[in-house]
Amino acid sequence: MFLHSVNFCNLAFYAFMIFMATLGLWDVFFGFEENKCSMSYMFEYPEYQKIELPKKLTKRYPAYELYLYGEGSYAEEHKLLPLTGIPVLFLPGNAGSYKQVRSIGSIALRKAEDIDFRYHFDFFSVNFNEELVALYGGSLQKQTKFVHECIKAILKLYKGQASAPKSVAIIGHSMGGLVARALLTLKNFKQDLINLLITQATPHVAPVMPLDRFITDFYETVNDYWILNAEHINLTTLSVAGGFRDYQVRSGLTFLPKLSHHASALSVVSTAVPKTWVSTDHLSIVWCKQLQLTTVRAFFDLIDANTKQITENPKKKLAVLSHHFIRHPAKPFEEDPTLIVDLTETSLWVPVKVSKWTYVAYNESEKLYFTFPLAHHRKIHTHAYCQSNMLDTNSWIFGCVNTTLICQQGVDLSWKTELLPTMKSLTLRLQDYPFLSHLVVYVPSVHGSKYAVDCEFFKREARSLQLPVTHLFSFGLSSRTVILNTKGLFYNIELLNFGQIYQGFTINVVSKCAAVKSEITSIYKLQIPWSYEDSLTIAQAPSSTEISLKLHVAQPDNYSYVALLKMYTSSDCQYEVTIRTSFSQILGQVVRFHGGALPAYIVANILLAYGGQLYSLFSAGHCLEYATMLDKEAKPYKVDPFVIMIKFLLGHKWFKELWDVFLLPELDAIFLTSQSMCFPLVSLILFLFGTCTAHWGGLLSSASVRLLSSLWLALKRPSELPKDIKIMSSDVTILTIVLIIVSWATCGALAILLTYLYYVIKIVHLQAILTNFKNSQTVNPKHPRRSEKKSNHHKDSAAHHLRLSAGDAEDSLRMHSTVINLLTWIVLLSTPSLIYWFKNLRYYFKLNPDPCKPLAFILIPTIAILGNTHNISIKSSKLLRTASQFPLPLAIGVIAFGSAQLYRVPSCVFISLFLHALCNFM
Repeated sequence: MFLHSVNFCNLAFYAFMIFMATLGLWDVFFGFEENKCSMSYMFEYPEYQKIELPKKLTKRYPAYELYLYGEGSYAEEHKLLPLTGIPVLFLPGNAGSYKQVRSIGSIALRKAEDIDFRYHFDFFSVNFNEELVALYGGSLQKQTKFVHECIKAILKLYKGQASAPKSVAIIGHSMGGLVARALLTLKNFKQDLINLLITQATPHVAPVMPLDRFITDFYETVNDYWILNAEHINLTTLSVAGGFRDYQVRSGLTFLPKLSHHASALSVVSTAVPKTWVSTDHLSIVWCKQLQLTTVRAFFDLIDANTKQITENPKKKLAVLSHHFIRHPAKPFEEDPTLIVDLTETSLWVPVKVSKWTYVAYNESEKLYFTFPLAHHRKIHTHAYCQSNMLDTNSWIFGCVNTTLICQQGVDLSWKTELLPTMKSLTLRLQDYPFLSHLVVYVPSVHGSKYAVDCEFFKREARSLQLPVTHLFSFGLSSRTVILNTKGLFYNIELLNFGQIYQGFTINVVSKCAAVKSEITSIYKLQIPWSYEDSLTIAQAPSSTEISLKLHVAQPDNYSYVALLKMYTSSDCQYEVTIRTSFSQILGQVVRFHGGALPAYIVANILLAYGGQLYSLFSAGHCLEYATMLDKEAKPYKVDPFVIMIKFLLGHKWFKELWDVFLLPELDAIFLTSQSMCFPLVSLILFLFGTCTAHWGGLLSSASVRLLSSLWLALKRPSELPKDIKIMSSDVTILTIVLIIVSWATCGALAILLTYLYYVIKIVHLQAILTNFKNSQTVNPKHPRRSEKKSNHHKDSAAHHLRLSAGDAEDSLRMHSTVINLLTWIVLLSTPSLIYWFKNLRYYFKLNPDPCKPLAFILIPTIAILGNTHNISIKSSKLLRTASQFPLPLAIGVIAFGSAQLYRVPSCVFISLFLHALCNFM
């Protein structure tokens, strides 16, 4: 019946939308590089020593625990407290385990062994019972307070030691990072208790799925505090994102708010981290060996040799983090690097006067200095570029102030070097160093190894090209190409008009090499100047390499620098760079940035169809099919223009003041605009996705009811059609009271689920009765006519009961199927708190705080009434016209206020259902 009400054109449209959604989902879940993280292994069996906490604390937080990580002899030695190392506290995230600390803990232990335990770190980890704090925010404040108590307990373990720490470093994974930031909002918390905060894949900006008001309130409290108190917060903070492999927390959410203490905070994507250069998924970011090695190196460089603890100097902390996570010069970190160095170790100096030079070293017994006089090059060139594939940590390039060939001292330019996966490179703008007379390249003596050094001088104009990106709606049919003909070692390609998160492109680099016997390594680096989200691609020339081009963070307004494609190439090859729009990546960006709002658009579509059914009942006396009304009523022009109009009016002061007088919440579109997340036509795309999902969801719901009714008929012979209609019987009243008690005593989401099951059973039972009635009518057509005649008999004026015919029952089922669709989404949006309650049942029988309890109290009696409501009993109601008009403004409200705050959606649905139920009495 459901399919019969849908014509071929509509089915083709729904199939096309499924195809579009599939393209977007494929890009989100599969459109990224393979996992290149190396697994971190323990060399000895990991042990987790439980730290005894005060009994009052254990009683207050029975589900939480504190552990100390150790391996082998270290674990045995530290079973007898107190401790002597540097404390680091690991906070797991949503559904995370305290055992995730083992990767970084094991690597730090191996590093300490390498230096004979001159310094070492003690890694603690909190057991949050793997709570779903990303979906249920009621326990975030509780976790924060427990972490505060843990910090105090950890520091007590070091009392009496010569270099006892006064603070701890914190590593927070996922929501653990947000809990760490929330510590500063506690009234009795001293900021000096934390000396460093590193967060991994933490959504700092906003929750991924705001399913209850507790999580949104928590975010608002934390971010407002950090912004308003930015001048007083001196906590050095590093946020590391996983890149496109992490589809659970998109990297744009991990960037710390712009107005916060930007002087002591860094945000970076793992693809841009030197010596890491890989994208990590949400879980692998805690065990990715490349990233954990970088983190441990930074920790050891942060140690103050005098206190044997992490330094208290904020400038040094930021310098260390920048050295390891932003730009690595291929040299060990030095707080005060020596810039003037002696160059008199050898007498062998070789002058080089050409503009392009290559030297291959193999089994060199002498140390060589190659000098490049700059006076001549300044006249015809603007830049100097050198690269070396010898990845040692020694200084290798210098600037000399001298008029002779040999320099006794030089300026160490190696600190300007950029480390890349297969080489280190340096680019100098000659006018920035007018005092230098020579450029000096140092080649050390090598035995048994072979490496090459290349240098060249060039004009900026010859190596900088512009490549405008193709239009968003070119759908990949057109492309733009640049060809690199000059055979240089380095090129900058400016990607013009690229800066929005809804853009997605594919870059194809074709390299052709003449007379080359072996493959040549080329590196293509996508550099985003407004955020540290660079990515590297290594290719072997000759080859054809495809690079995905899309953003995590949009280009800020009035920002003049553009995105660059830096190409480290070979002079033996020619390169052709082609860019074209990738439609699948655009759809992927829509899903990635706005997929969380899809439930709101689905519910808005169902509400429009629901309103159409109520109106058809009012105007025509019968209810049309859900699919028919969805095709007729679910139109984006009924919703989007109103949201756009409200957003426009809120830009005027008088309307904003009027808005605030009525205490109306902030429009979701304004928040999205502040985050540069308003795509062109994004609301239309989401609405169409919502229409498609609502259609197939309705089909699934209808098929499920019919299947269950068939099962019912197979197991039990149903009764006849009810002879009269009772809105509230004594059994229903008792059930309602019981469910309300369940909601109050346990969990509101549990009561909502039980109410939903009661409603579904009622509808399945009615469907079974109707099916049985039709089957008996087919077998014995005379008897059904007598039954139909009896069913249509006038109601008894004294009893005031309505008799239900087969036609009335079928008409009512159409309405009930839509109500089931709406209730399904209420249940789905309340499920996280139910899962949280069930998981913690051994600790707490009653969920507190409970985001679903207020809704459950009013929804339970409403559904109890609707379960016994038939269209024949309400089609003459005076309230029906009003009830049929409310779903439209409620659908607008769902899009305006529920797309970024999903917890508001069930309230809008309830209003429609409540008015429907109220029609029985008015």
